[in-house]
Order: sequence, then C-alpha cells, then structure tokens
Amino acid sequence: MVLEARVASRQESFIWFLNSSNIMSYPAVQTSPFREDLQVLLDGTPVKLPPGGRSLRGVRCYLESLALEQQRILYAFKVDGAHADSMPLYNADSDFSRVEGVTIKLDELHVYLIRLAKEQAERARAATLTAAELVVVTDCSVAREFWWDLAVQLRKPLLTLSLLPEGVCGGAFYGTPVSQLRKWQLQQLGMIIRKVDEACWTEDVRVLLGAIEGRVLTWLTNLESSLDLLLETVLCAVNPRTG
Repeated sequence: MVLEARVASRQESFIWFLNSSNIMSYPAVQTSPFREDLQVLLDGTPVKLPPGGRSLRGVRCYLESLALEQQRILYAFKVDGAHADSMPLYNADSDFSRVEGVTIKLDELHVYLIRLAKEQAERARAATLTAAELVVVTDCSVAREFWWDLAVQLRKPLLTLSLLPEGVCGGAFYGTPVSQLRKWQLQQLGMIIRKVDEACWTEDVRVLLGAIEGRVLTWLTNLESSLDLLLETVLCAVNPRTG
C-alpha cells in the first residue's frame, strides 16, 4: 500500500509538472498525407518514400537513415531549392514539392566541417550587417540586445574548425601548431567582442557603428578569405585533377 501511494503521488506530481505554465509548449506536429507529386532526391537519385504520410522532419529522418546505411552523412537538406536550416522543420503543413538531400563520405567529413564553418561565417556576416543597420535607424539600447545575440554566433565558425584534424590544415603555420592558432583566434575574437560591447555603452551610435564595421566585419572578412583558401586546398586534395 505504501508503494502504491508513492507511485500515485509521483504520477500526480508528473501530471502537474506537464501542465505547469512554466513548461515550454511545442507545436503539435501533424504528418502530411502521402502525395504523388512530392519529389524526393538523394544525391540526385529519386527516392521512393515508404507508405504513409510524413512530415518534413519525417522525410529528413528517412533520408538520414538511407545515408547512414551507405556509410555516408547527410550533408545538405533542401526544400524547394532552399536550405532547410532557414525554415522551421516542425511546420508539417507547409506546401513543398521537392526535397533534396546531399551526402558525403565519412572520410570527407573535414570538407563538411569547413563548409559548415563557411555557412556559419556567412550567417554571422548577415547578422552583423543587420546590427549595423539597426544602429543607424534606432539607438544603442536596441542595437545592444541584437549585438549580444550576434556575439554568440561569431564563435561558431572557430568552434567548428577546432574539430578538424591538424593535418587537414597543414599541421603548422610557420612552426606554430594549428590548435594554438585556433586558441589565438578565439582570444582575438574575445577582445573584439569586448571592444564592441564597450562601444554599446557609449550611447554614441557613431562609436558603435565604427566598432561593428571596423572590427567585426573586418574580422569576418579575413576569416571568410582563409576559409575559402582552406576549402579550395582541401578539395584539390580530395579530387585531384587528372590528365
């Protein structure tokens, strides 16, 4: 009886926990009905989905399973030509007609990481330009909040690059290990973020705009240039030209 009372009490507590207003609510996901007009491709080859309706998440999960069975990784996932990362995957009711998946081999994972770092840098650049526009049309208090969100994005490319084997990046740069260079890059980024953060509190939009354009955009430009060079070098090694 004591054990049953404890179980009942825990069940009541769990139900209260689920119904608590402090718990984040997620949108209900409905599976999309099967559609004959839906085109699904994996590495350019048409894929026939199993019977039954599937949401966009379900389609992606199925493509992930096919890729893993072939000892590959789903690198890109596009919906009607747009990268799915830019759209909410939980929206199963969205009208889409073409889904494309692109895979890579496990031994080409370093290519995926470099491209991912490039995409992260590109998104950070777009957000930086938006922050600069906000400074011009609003004030420092509004731009501050946007900048604090942006500051978190700036580190992502470097964290992604830190996953690369040192041999992929050439092993050393003028005798300095690449791992040490990554640490210095993070340290440099930390100083840039601190300087821009200080400019946020000057209440002078010109100072903040100068810090964003002069420090952040310049740093991103240099980072993107180095990523372009690194990707070009790695792709030449993966797919050497013949003849």
